[in-house]
Amino acid sequence: MTSKLHSWFVPANVHTHAKLRLFCFPYAGGGASVYRDWHKLFPKEIEVCAVQLPGRESRGLEAPIHSLDQLVAVIAEEIQPLLNKPFAFFGHSMGALIAFETARHLSRKNNRTPDHLFVSGRSAPHLTHRYRKLHLLPDDELKNELKLLNGTPDAVLQNKELMDLILPRLRADFEVCETYKYTVDKPVNCPITAYGGKDDLAVSFESLAAWREHTSHHADLKMFEGDHFFLHNEQENLAQSLNSSVLQTAKVLESSFISVPVR
Repeated sequence: MTSKLHSWFVPANVHTHAKLRLFCFPYAGGGASVYRDWHKLFPKEIEVCAVQLPGRESRGLEAPIHSLDQLVAVIAEEIQPLLNKPFAFFGHSMGALIAFETARHLSRKNNRTPDHLFVSGRSAPHLTHRYRKLHLLPDDELKNELKLLNGTPDAVLQNKELMDLILPRLRADFEVCETYKYTVDKPVNCPITAYGGKDDLAVSFESLAAWREHTSHHADLKMFEGDHFFLHNEQENLAQSLNSSVLQTAKVLESSFISVPVR
């Protein structure tokens, strides 16, 4: 495997003996470390491949990408060597949007579709969003908004040097989401499961249920305890649900999967 491929998908191994790859896309400002412990929650038959976007963690010196179209096109190209076996996508918040559009891109350009698309903490893409343009806010106002979102620890928000490093990638990610324009296309040819936090004030049950309009297969919806970042506190339950859904939809794998080892 080339070092370039390693930079995008952590810790992907093109020669893995796993039966399925689960590609995990991070939320705005997040990196591959969001999913660093997920490999412990899945059987060896599932290889968890965390997507590492430019401008964060091991790729911190690279310029972040500001356009969803550009981001999806690059991911779709880089992921090709790893599509040599069944795969599924999981994405949280911004990651759900990237996962969805990458799935559509692969279907149009490569005639490839994930076995399952898991979207978390994100309203269905066709719904109108009236969020403030956070990527255009002055630094002080943006920091206040980040505090309200409850996704950035206070210790980080109060560290000027660290925030000077983080803000450019956050602005880029917010721009990716806030400039996104949904275009009508045929539904994805795989099941969709949507996840949400019961206390998420920005993403309602109804807006999650609307994901059913984007699949030609069945759609499921499951709510967890917590706010927008419920995936941190509920990662074990989330992993169980992911594994259960894959078992039901990836027929080729049913005979070899085992239960999730919750720890």
